Amino acid sequence: MEIYEELQARGLIAQVTDEPQIRELINKGGAKFYIGFDPTADSLHVGHFMALCLMKRLQMAGNRPVVLVGGGTGYIGDPSGRSDMRSMMTPEIIEHNCQCFKKQMEKFIEFGEDKAIMVNNADWLLKLNYIEFMREVGPHFSVNNMLRAECYKQRMEKGLSFLEFNYMLMQAYDFYYLHEKYGCNMEFGGDDQWSNMLAGTELIRKKKGEDAYAMTITLLLNSEGKKMGKTAKGAVWLDPNKTSPFDFYQYWRNVDDADVMKCIKMLTFIPIEQIYEMEKWEDNRINEKKAILAYELTKLVHGEEEANKAQETAKSLFSGAGDSEHMPSTTLTDADFVEGKIDVLSLLVATKLAPSKSEARRLVQQGGVTVNEVKVLDVKASYEKKDFADGLIIKKGKKVFHKATI
Repeated sequence: MEIYEELQARGLIAQVTDEPQIRELINKGGAKFYIGFDPTADSLHVGHFMALCLMKRLQMAGNRPVVLVGGGTGYIGDPSGRSDMRSMMTPEIIEHNCQCFKKQMEKFIEFGEDKAIMVNNADWLLKLNYIEFMREVGPHFSVNNMLRAECYKQRMEKGLSFLEFNYMLMQAYDFYYLHEKYGCNMEFGGDDQWSNMLAGTELIRKKKGEDAYAMTITLLLNSEGKKMGKTAKGAVWLDPNKTSPFDFYQYWRNVDDADVMKCIKMLTFIPIEQIYEMEKWEDNRINEKKAILAYELTKLVHGEEEANKAQETAKSLFSGAGDSEHMPSTTLTDADFVEGKIDVLSLLVATKLAPSKSEARRLVQQGGVTVNEVKVLDVKASYEKKDFADGLIIKKGKKVFHKATI
């Protein structure tokens, strides 16, 4: 199976322009493609993970990735998928986030001469003269067509700022610039980026009379319809300091049953023939599939050693053995205690198992908190320093474990 057909088999392709040309270029290793990542935080999350995996697959097949970090478009903020305008970041935060992205991406993509390159659109967007830019790019865009784009339509009722309205032009110019300077012939992105990507292909064709192509990858959705990487408490990060390898493992170990094979196809590098065999397994082997998914992705992001630790910790905890050596943990200080004690609500907030005391209270009242295998039923329960001699094991719900020490 050639790489384009494999991407199709894995369910990764949503929409393409000029499919015959794209198929031929990709299968022959002739794609020099880019994917953009706006630095909206100081870590990538698993919502970016699919794009990184796609770049890795295509690079392994001989194609050349251009990783675009949006140090320039980050000043504006992409309105796609947003109900309101993004918070405006300072130049210092944008630059810091770009550096964090670069460090993480190097784990997935091989950079170097005749390999992948990384660029920052701040290098050209921040130098543009606005009037010249509008004269060069503006005539090629119809406002009527732009307003019909899905990324803008969903914002029209609540209001779309003129700042955000410029984003499509910026992204289109990125493709044009990369086509001119680096010979990029394709742009890939999530399905929500389709309008912006088409704008780039059309700009190149109108200004240069040359071919450029666009292909979107699907956005993986869980059964609740939330984008991959989002949970009730926020994003699942690739940075181990923000989401521990154990929590990362547990996130994938607990995906909805209906999404397991979809995730295995899209995100792991298990051979597709082997995946087809897994699809034939009996329903009672669903937990085995989840364990494979969790292990493979944790190994990919955090390395084999951390994946082994997470796997062994999970097996131990859920078998009742209670090995907490590699469990996510929080070290408390004297400042966390009042007269030598800490109440359960403060403990949940200190360990970040609850964002606030009101949320911690709700968890306790609903019977969702266990400390050292004892269900906590009293919101006024408290613990002395001596209780932490061997660490307190806190369980939130059925699947989230955390260790507190002093």
